Amino acid sequence: MNADLIAVLDSMEREKGISREVLLEAIQSSLVSASKKSIGPARELEVTIDPKTGDIRAFSRLIVTDWVSDPFGEITLEEAVKLEPGAKLGDEVVKEVTPKNFGRIAAQTAKQVVVQKIREAEKDVVFGEFQSRVGEIISGVVRHHEKQNVIIDLGRTEGVMPPREQCHHEDYRLGSRVRVYILAVRDGAKGPEVILSRTHPNFVKRLFELEVPEIDEGAVEIKDIAREPGYRTKIAVFSVQDKVDSVGACVGLRGNRVKAVVRELNGEKIDIIRWDEDPVTYITNALSPAKLKLVTIDPAKGECEVIVDEDQLSLAIGKKGQNVRLSSRLTGWKIDIYREGEVLKGVKSAIAALSDIPGVGEKMARKLVEAGFIGLPVIAISDPADLMEVEGIGEKTADELIRIAREAAEKTEKS
Repeated sequence: MNADLIAVLDSMEREKGISREVLLEAIQSSLVSASKKSIGPARELEVTIDPKTGDIRAFSRLIVTDWVSDPFGEITLEEAVKLEPGAKLGDEVVKEVTPKNFGRIAAQTAKQVVVQKIREAEKDVVFGEFQSRVGEIISGVVRHHEKQNVIIDLGRTEGVMPPREQCHHEDYRLGSRVRVYILAVRDGAKGPEVILSRTHPNFVKRLFELEVPEIDEGAVEIKDIAREPGYRTKIAVFSVQDKVDSVGACVGLRGNRVKAVVRELNGEKIDIIRWDEDPVTYITNALSPAKLKLVTIDPAKGECEVIVDEDQLSLAIGKKGQNVRLSSRLTGWKIDIYREGEVLKGVKSAIAALSDIPGVGEKMARKLVEAGFIGLPVIAISDPADLMEVEGIGEKTADELIRIAREAAEKTEKS
């Protein structure tokens, strides 16, 4: 058994990456419980294993007494002196209680517990390794499909790619090798669960970091990413060094760098735009290649109104609204796009409606609309202080406008 034990220690340390010390501690702990079946309920039983020879010895701590009432926890003074010459009554002495043979049952029990401990130690190693790699890209082989999950062999363990992390247009064939993003590591009931993704925006970010040396060196920064997996990604980049063209660096010579990322994403389109601290410029860049006539922002509401010519409308909005939707996510602004005529018509209608309110002429109505109070519903939910910021509106006028607007809202609800 000793030779077998040493062989197991060497094998586990070499193949599983579990240190000999961790294994020895686990085995010693397991043998304590297994030994009690052969030795009996010894007091403070301790098992030691020689790391070189594999020899196993068991020791028990016994109390020195005049008369032994518990042979598993006490020892006479006469016997104690043989073990430790200076022993006295009440002292604690250590006695070797290693049985000649642990017995088949004890050995089997020890084996079962040792295997369990080794599994636990192996899980801890896997958890620690992958926990430190969260946010990285790793390559694996598709092993099987479990319900809607794709199970990927990562070498030491298997990773799980849930449905929400899969690109629906991709075919994850058994045996195929795929690159995935390590999204998270969870300590599940069956051990560490490595959650993988090919849809996360950071998957694209990591791919660019691998392809573009300027990003890895810190000369170019990726500021924002917005993605609709399998269809389109917008990535905003910024050059830290004046001499480096951030967009050009990401595109690469003849587009070789961005093409490499597109190939990995199976043809997903990628827009690389220049980040700018000025929101108007940033929004304009994000909506490219559409040409914008006017961009108006409302910082307080985080909203942006864009006016374009008729022939640029569909380009700005994009197929199924994709361009404006991704631009909005990328910049963090709510973007509304209008034809110039539509906006003008809306403004005129709002001014005309407010002009009909008693005491509000066209001049005041225009000022209200320009300040964002584009109709009675907006005024109804406003505070008097907000209205009083408009030139020419005092406290009484503000209160009156809110009263009229709320009465109008009540009539609308009743009708």
